[in-house]
Amino acid sequence: MLDNKKISSYISLKRRAIGLTQQQIAEKLNVSFQAVSKWENGTTFPSTELLTDLSDLLGITVDEMLRGKDSDNSGLTYSKAGVDIHFTDAIKCEMSNSISTNHPRVLNGLGPFASLYDIEFDEIEHPVLVLKSEEPGSKQKLAMEYGFTESICHDMINHLVNDIIVMGATPLAVLDTILCGNAEKETIKSIVSGISSACKLNDCSLVGGKTSIQPGIVENGTYILASSIAGIVDKDKIIDGSKIEDGNMVLAVASNGLHTNGYSLVRLLIDEMPLIKNEKINNETFIDAIMKPHSAYYKAIKGLLSNEKIKGMAHITGGGIEGNLKRIIPDSLTAEIDLSKISVLPLFKHIKNYGDISEAEMLGTFNCGVGLILVIEPSFADIVIKQIEQYYNCYPIGKITSGHDKVILTKNLAW
Repeated sequence: MLDNKKISSYISLKRRAIGLTQQQIAEKLNVSFQAVSKWENGTTFPSTELLTDLSDLLGITVDEMLRGKDSDNSGLTYSKAGVDIHFTDAIKCEMSNSISTNHPRVLNGLGPFASLYDIEFDEIEHPVLVLKSEEPGSKQKLAMEYGFTESICHDMINHLVNDIIVMGATPLAVLDTILCGNAEKETIKSIVSGISSACKLNDCSLVGGKTSIQPGIVENGTYILASSIAGIVDKDKIIDGSKIEDGNMVLAVASNGLHTNGYSLVRLLIDEMPLIKNEKINNETFIDAIMKPHSAYYKAIKGLLSNEKIKGMAHITGGGIEGNLKRIIPDSLTAEIDLSKISVLPLFKHIKNYGDISEAEMLGTFNCGVGLILVIEPSFADIVIKQIEQYYNCYPIGKITSGHDKVILTKNLAW
C-alpha cells in the first residue's frame, strides 16, 4: 500500500535538495502552489499523470517516489528489470474509480485477493452459473495501431455477453486480464475505463481482474487483453437448442460489421492493398468501418429469454452462419437457410471485391451481416421481431425441417 506520509516527506526532501521552492515546482509542472503543498504535507499525492514529470524534475524514479526512499543501486531491483511495482500500485488505486459500483451483489472492491459476488436469487428455483472466457483476437493489433484502445474493450465484453445470453443467461460479473509490456498509465486507464463502461452497458459489473506488467514477454507499448464472465440462468430455462422442432422459424439479427472475427484475413488484405484504408464506405473510412465495436444483443433480447417459444440461439462468430448454427441443431433436424434473404452489409461486399474472395470463404470467415440467429415457434415471430427491431434489424431467413445435415445453405448471398 502507498504511504502518504513517507511519500510527502520524500518529495519535500528531494525538492529542497535541488534548491527549488514549492512555487517553482508548481510552475514547472503547470499546477497550483496548493497542489504541491498538499503533496508535501501528505494530504494527497500526485496523480499518475504527474508522477513521471515530477520524478524527472526531482531526479528520482517513480518507484523511489512511491516507496518514499532511495533505491539501493548496488544490486538488481525489480525496477531495473522493467517493473515499477509502486507505480503499478498507484495506477491500480486510480482504477478503483472506474470499477467502483454500488451493486448490492458486489461484496468487495479493488484490493482483496479475490472478488466476492453474492449469487442468492430468490426468483430462480435452480440457479446455474454460465461461464465463458474471451479475448478480442487480432483485432486488438489494429486497435493499437489506429487508436481504438477503449473501443476494443467493448468488443471483448460484448462478445462475452453475447456468448452467454444465447444460452438464456443473465450476465452478472466480469473479471479482466491486462498484460502490458510496460506500465503506460494512460493506456491502462483507458482499457479499464472501456471494460467497465462496456460492462455497465450490458447490465453487469466489472468486479476485479489482473493487470500484469511483463517486460520482455510483451513488447513495450503493446497489450494483450482477455476477460471472463459469469452469468446465471434457471436450469429449467436453459436455451441450448435441445427443444428445437421441425417447423420452427429461423430469424437473423443484423450485425454492424466484422464484430471480432476475420481480422487476420482483413489485416492481410490491408498489407497487400494499403490503399483500401482510405476507401470510403457509406461516408466512413474503411478503418472506421472495420473497427466498430461488436454489437451487444443483451438489451435487445433480455425480455424474451424466459419465453419457451425461443428454442435456440446462436452467436455468429468464427466459422460464420453454418459453423455456429450447427452447434445448436439437434440430430435428425436441418436448418435450411436461404442466403438470398440475408441483408449483406456494404463492408463485406467491399472486402469480397477487393480481395477477390469466394462466397464460400466469406461465409466461413465472416458473419456477412448476421450477428445473431434465433430459432423460434412461428407464432412468436411478430413479437420477437417487434422487440428486437427497437435495437437491430431482425427478419426470417429460414426454417427447421427433418434431415441429417444440421445446416443447409441454399441460393446465394445478394452481393
